[in-house]
Amino acid sequence: MAVVASAPGKVLMTGGYLVLERPNAGIVLSTNARFYAIVKPLYDEIKPESWAWGWTDVKLTSPQMARETMYKLSLKHLKLQPVSSRQVVQVFGSRNPFVEHAVQYAVAAAHATLDKDKDTLQRLLLQGLDITILGCNEFYSYRNQIEARGLPLTPESLASLPPFASITFNAEESTGENRKPEVAKTGLGSSAAMTTAVVAALLHYLGVVNLSSLDEDQLQGKKVADLDVVHVIAQTAHCIAQGKVGSGFDVSSAVYGSQRYIRFSPEVLSSAQNAGMATPLTEVIDDVLKAKWDHERTKFSLPPLMTLLLGEPGCGGSSTPSMVGAVKKWQRSDPQDSLETWRRLSEGNSALEAHLNTLSKLAERRYNAYECIINACSLLPAEKWLERANEPTQAEIVKELLGARDAMLRIRYQMRKMGEAAGIPIEPESQSQLLDATMNMEGVLLAGIPGAGGFDAVFAVTLGASSQNVTQAWSSLNVLAMLVREDPHGVSLENNDPRAKEITTAVSSIQLE
Repeated sequence: MAVVASAPGKVLMTGGYLVLERPNAGIVLSTNARFYAIVKPLYDEIKPESWAWGWTDVKLTSPQMARETMYKLSLKHLKLQPVSSRQVVQVFGSRNPFVEHAVQYAVAAAHATLDKDKDTLQRLLLQGLDITILGCNEFYSYRNQIEARGLPLTPESLASLPPFASITFNAEESTGENRKPEVAKTGLGSSAAMTTAVVAALLHYLGVVNLSSLDEDQLQGKKVADLDVVHVIAQTAHCIAQGKVGSGFDVSSAVYGSQRYIRFSPEVLSSAQNAGMATPLTEVIDDVLKAKWDHERTKFSLPPLMTLLLGEPGCGGSSTPSMVGAVKKWQRSDPQDSLETWRRLSEGNSALEAHLNTLSKLAERRYNAYECIINACSLLPAEKWLERANEPTQAEIVKELLGARDAMLRIRYQMRKMGEAAGIPIEPESQSQLLDATMNMEGVLLAGIPGAGGFDAVFAVTLGASSQNVTQAWSSLNVLAMLVREDPHGVSLENNDPRAKEITTAVSSIQLE
């Protein structure tokens, strides 16, 4: 029977650059954009002679890239060896290091943890592994397709695309010498979500974890322990695949959902990084599972009646690794000024977090007053919000709203200052103008650039029902509002193939019209 797992993309609202170093925190929101992994047996039956085989078959299919790769998996060394690849569009290599490491490490985790049920594990592996990966459209840029069709830059145009549409490529990249086109992405952390989905699906399929009935409000004991295993294996696979140990916030949010995050110490992955070819993979994974993972996460989500919006300005993405490298170089060359900038940036991040947490508590205590003032503010620019506060609780809520805005403005100022000092466009002038215009719109609480900044998507947090007006205003500014919203849930076990769900939804909507 097929196992279908999904994991969400992310938006790093605060903590850009700072989250790379402990003990700095970042606020990361998980989204409704999800990556799916479908795992099922490749063969219906096990051939009698297969028990003597040293290899089993693995098929990886990516329908959106029209790509199918066959592998042999060594049952002794647990290493994958590609044997064939079929691809309709021969534009870049057929290897997917994230999925390959996810498969190898998940199978190794099964060997390392399932001491008493090795025969069942062997049977599952000898039937082969048929793995399909699918990413929601929101992970990729379809702006060129929409413009080519002459459609307006609106969410409705995005919604008109078929689910899990074929992926477009950055044509301009192909002009570079010996460079292959890259998939045009929107910065939601597709590799982390994909890796997490594959790891989760495989670990559940192989019996290492049980991801059934995951409920964020009731997570305790075994359920948390199972998610922790998914997290450790996904973080390890993702870091080794990309060749460096990042902060891990993207994988953490893919596993656990929206949160306040403090990174793990990189040393926990030293055994995986330093393992030689002769080191059995089960030993490496056993060491990683037993390591002292010291990351910290606290549950977080936007307060009620607030909506996360993402917009794609259409001025091309940015290279996060090169920007991070430039910031680190600046830190080394000017330690005193960089420390002061980071201190002020950390203060702004903490202030924004505190204001949002206070607003969530006020909503819990006095929801009617909260709902009334939020809806009133959604119709007005920020400078007029205080005029609508009719009683002390509403005035307190507006004070927190304005405090959050002020904190975001301070964060943006320090991010610009850091970018100028490091010689990189963390908040380029074109983005500054767009963000300023957005924050002046009615009902907009915040606007900023997520993560490392640059020319990727911008985000806004709106109040009440004001998001529709913002998306229309963005369209007039040549910004495509994406179909992304916050969804605080992390990794999930799905009931069926998401393509069947999308078809059912489409049929239902047609019948309702």
